[in-house]
Amino acid sequence: MTDQPTMLSPVSKIILVAAAIIIILAGIKAASVIVVPFLLALFISIIFQPVILWFQHKGLPPYVAIFAILLVILIAGFGLAGLIMQSVNDFTVKLPEYREKLTAQFSELTHIAGMLNINLDSSLLEQHLDPSRLMSMAVNILSSLGNMLTNIVLILLIVAFMLGETALMPRKIGLAFPHPEKQMQRMSTMLLSINKYLALKTMLSLVTGLLVGIGLWLLGVDHFILWAVVAFLFNYIPNIGSILAAIPAVIMALVQFSPIMAGAVVVLYLVINVSIGNVIEPRVMGRGLGLSTLIVFLSLLFWGWLLGPVGMLLSVPLTMMVKIGFEENPGTRWLAILLSGDEINRMEEGTSLQETQADVPKS
Repeated sequence: MTDQPTMLSPVSKIILVAAAIIIILAGIKAASVIVVPFLLALFISIIFQPVILWFQHKGLPPYVAIFAILLVILIAGFGLAGLIMQSVNDFTVKLPEYREKLTAQFSELTHIAGMLNINLDSSLLEQHLDPSRLMSMAVNILSSLGNMLTNIVLILLIVAFMLGETALMPRKIGLAFPHPEKQMQRMSTMLLSINKYLALKTMLSLVTGLLVGIGLWLLGVDHFILWAVVAFLFNYIPNIGSILAAIPAVIMALVQFSPIMAGAVVVLYLVINVSIGNVIEPRVMGRGLGLSTLIVFLSLLFWGWLLGPVGMLLSVPLTMMVKIGFEENPGTRWLAILLSGDEINRMEEGTSLQETQADVPKS
């Protein structure tokens, strides 16, 4: 007598899949100390992969390119740490001056409010808008990224090994899968999409940070280099990154000068982010990321919750990887369609074209 396989009902399958997903996400969140450096190393490797391929094409040893890449990452990491420390020290020195200016502004604001029969407590305003909170805000913004410096050796080692495997990967795929050409095509598609996004986003973020730094320098705002670095890093965060990057610079202008100067800084950020985010970026990126605006925002919340600030920075490429994975599986292709953005129009156009061709009688 043979045992008959137990068939699960559709509801039971959904519950089982949901439970498996929850367990996997809980495991990723618990292992974020390991997962986050690995993901950073993975996307750094994807960004610099064309450099390795270029060295190989020129017949040069790839370890020279790997050494140069690791040196650039090391210099950038310690440069960021040094910039934060220098800005904190300068702010500490000027803190009494900032407090004196802010107290004078609060007294004037209280006087104007009193003339309008509005009661304001200047001491309460000073307590909640203490200038020392400004730098702590900026430091906290960058500290989560600066904490990665403690794992810099681990990240560099992972990057080195990943880049070293670039040349061997086609041969490994050819031995591991029955249809290597198809697998290589899938991997190439995913890497090209992510590499294009990261490369263009890095270029646009550099332009954003440079323009912010120059604008704040012309306005005379202190620590303009620090605010430019914040604008560069937070430009990777979709939708709300530019808003978060503007907050410390606006408060700095308010503390250092006046509300009018703070308004000028707001205008500066609006002009830069609207021109780059709404005019230049769509043209450079092409017809979009293949993700809907709602999915981009929800992915920001999801990956930020799962992996912290680094997850927010990598939310778009991570979601792109998930979408490409869904597209390759016929059983999950419907999920990829739900994640799609403006490319859904091209899908419908392609379907309509195929139907039209099918209706044309053959001669």
